[in-house]
Amino acid sequence: MHFSNWLLFCGVALLVTFSPGPAVLLAISNSIAVGPRRAMVSSLGNGVGLFIISGVAMAGMGVVLATSATAFMLLKLAGALYLVYLGIKQWRSKTSIVAAAEVSQQPRAANPNSNGKLFRQGLTVALTNPKAILFFSALFPQFISQAEPVALQFAVLTTSFVACAMLAHLFYATLARLLKSQLASPGRAKLFNRISGGAFVLLGLSLLRLRSKAA
Repeated sequence: MHFSNWLLFCGVALLVTFSPGPAVLLAISNSIAVGPRRAMVSSLGNGVGLFIISGVAMAGMGVVLATSATAFMLLKLAGALYLVYLGIKQWRSKTSIVAAAEVSQQPRAANPNSNGKLFRQGLTVALTNPKAILFFSALFPQFISQAEPVALQFAVLTTSFVACAMLAHLFYATLARLLKSQLASPGRAKLFNRISGGAFVLLGLSLLRLRSKAA
């Protein structure tokens, strides 16, 4: 792979990852609730999910999802329902997520924002997003040279994309943390819960608008 092609890919990856999406919103919500450092646990889970999706695309499953209306619809519905669930949960929250971050004196096992749960949230958001599979399946072939080992190129491109995603999440998580004091009041906390919850729901519903190429 030529260095110029890699730079072009990184430019496209940065544009995609810095565009607000399910993973970015999750990073922001978790940053407000548990801090930027622990919010990156969910981003790590998202990164692992992206590696899995890349492997699926490499194995040819991306083509199956792009041509099979049934497979595409099932994954699309799973992603939409999960995002809608997160949105409704956030919308109905009556407590400030800022105040929830202060509940650190409880036993670790009773903490609803455990590292394991944060990791699984990020992983699930990645694995249930059909856009990611179609993105990898459609974009990667444009930057891969048949004259070089395909597996190595996939690894380089996926690692670069995940690095861009982690950078984007860190940026948004830090920015959200800096604005934490402005969200501490009950009124602003409720507004944030409504806005972020509504955004999750809208993103989930937007997945239903995707059209399979076979449709």
